[in-house]
Amino acid sequence: LDNVGYTARHHTFFEMLGNFSFGDYFKEDAIAFAWELVSKNFGMPKDKLLVTVHTSDEEAAAIWKKVAGFSDDKIIRIPTNDNFWMMGDYGPCGPCSEIFYDQGDKLAGGPPGSADQDGDRFLEFWNLVFMQFEQEPDGKGGYNRKPLPKPSIDTGMGLERMAALMQGKTTNYDIDLLRSIIEHSADLTGVSPDGAQAPSHRVIADHLRCSAFLLADGVMPSNEGRGYVLRRIMRRGMRHAHLLGAKEPLMHRLFPTLMSMMGEAYPEL
Repeated sequence: LDNVGYTARHHTFFEMLGNFSFGDYFKEDAIAFAWELVSKNFGMPKDKLLVTVHTSDEEAAAIWKKVAGFSDDKIIRIPTNDNFWMMGDYGPCGPCSEIFYDQGDKLAGGPPGSADQDGDRFLEFWNLVFMQFEQEPDGKGGYNRKPLPKPSIDTGMGLERMAALMQGKTTNYDIDLLRSIIEHSADLTGVSPDGAQAPSHRVIADHLRCSAFLLADGVMPSNEGRGYVLRRIMRRGMRHAHLLGAKEPLMHRLFPTLMSMMGEAYPEL
């Protein structure tokens, strides 16, 4: 929670896009669909894109090479669980392939798998999970993996990240969905949206979205459980409004802007 508002991509609320196959298409189609969407429909330049695969998944690497024409340096093999999805210790699992965008050397950071991979330059925006194994205990404290009879696809793409890339922004807080709330907050408080107090505007925008959707889902502020999570988020948003000099409640006055941006897609708001 303390990171929200101070980094480019921490949120208490975000939207996840995805496509799923339950025993229908698998790896080859999932990669082809992903490549068509990002390169053709979204028009993202091929030279800015790169992918990771798990080191055990040469099949995915070969498909990427065939479908996208990537050279070997654009298909990075990762040996860790960053590229192997597991539901838990046991159950369905499988390797995954993440798609990255190079935002340019104006931002710090190295490619995935490098020592400075945590920088902002290379942005992961879509994760393709290939659910192909069932992991079971072997009775000796370890596990066995067996192929699933119907391997499946589960992907996740961050809407805010994709919007930032499509809108040429390097932080999620500059995309239209969030910037409109930030500018409204700046108007009401008389404090610049981009100055030293920009993190407070960002906190307010993020926490307004999260609070509104939790309330729409029937969560009410309380002193325990999920109600306490909501209470903390609301309180933090209100505190940052106070830090901006607001003497009267501010959050509810920003709600019409949120409604204008998201009410059509989410009528429950």
